[in-house]
Amino acid sequence: MTTQTAHVAKEKHVHIWTWQQVVLVLIIFIFVLSCVLPFLNVIAISFSSNSAILRGAVSFWPSEFSTAAYSLIFSDKSMIRSLVYTIEITVIYTAISMVLTILMAYPLTKKRLHGIKFFNFLAVFTMYFSGGTIPIYLNIKDLGLMNTAWSLILPAALSTYNMIIMKSFFATLPDELEEAAIIDGANDFQVLLRVYLPLSLASIATITLFYAVSKWNSFQDAKYYITSRDLQPLQLKLYNIIKGSQAVDVASVEGAGSQSLSSSVSESIESATIIFATLPILIVYPFVQRYFVAGVTIGAVKG
Repeated sequence: MTTQTAHVAKEKHVHIWTWQQVVLVLIIFIFVLSCVLPFLNVIAISFSSNSAILRGAVSFWPSEFSTAAYSLIFSDKSMIRSLVYTIEITVIYTAISMVLTILMAYPLTKKRLHGIKFFNFLAVFTMYFSGGTIPIYLNIKDLGLMNTAWSLILPAALSTYNMIIMKSFFATLPDELEEAAIIDGANDFQVLLRVYLPLSLASIATITLFYAVSKWNSFQDAKYYITSRDLQPLQLKLYNIIKGSQAVDVASVEGAGSQSLSSSVSESIESATIIFATLPILIVYPFVQRYFVAGVTIGAVKG
């Protein structure tokens, strides 16, 4: 009798796919391929020989395997220095941004804060209106931040979007936790450090990832504020490499002869530099990925 019951229960758990689910899986699979295949192509080009790139023989697997591009990158001391410099900027920027975000989000969840509606309005207002590129540039110049690492850190140290996510999560925490802590003699900073932050690790990890990725991928600010080669972050160097590669391609089209070896080397180095610049984030992401979904969705709806 027991065996029959187990067999019936096993049959009930057999999942039958509907056509809607099949279509949804196919659509997701196509989107995944659209993201993965270009990345595989870049990897293949970075590990292929110059002649294979010239023949157009590289698709998603290296042709005539070669590590010449990576050897050039790792032998370039300025590239390694730029990598270390970019990591330093990203870490400092992320730390400052998280402190500012938490210190702004926490008080904006307290109804006892005088003028809370006005402060919330000011925060949201900055999402739709800004001073513009020229006023920001002139402000940074007047402050003497040009050609300094602080010009890449301070201007965008606080994201209103990230602050709202953190604020929404803080708002979902029960008020009774704060009341109990205050009864025990805790002040606002102690409530934040000992009650709110330990319960907000998912959101903190997610927003930290947002800040780190945005700073790691940015190059526009460095393009505007940095002229010294020694202070160029890795992404700006990558931008210059891609720009130089495009200039070679344009020259060959406009009559500089057939496609030269230099253009193929540029393409190989370009691909290798992309992998070189992307790898650190790919290494860090798996450690915070488990917090990602929970950190974004939790606190999104309060009820």
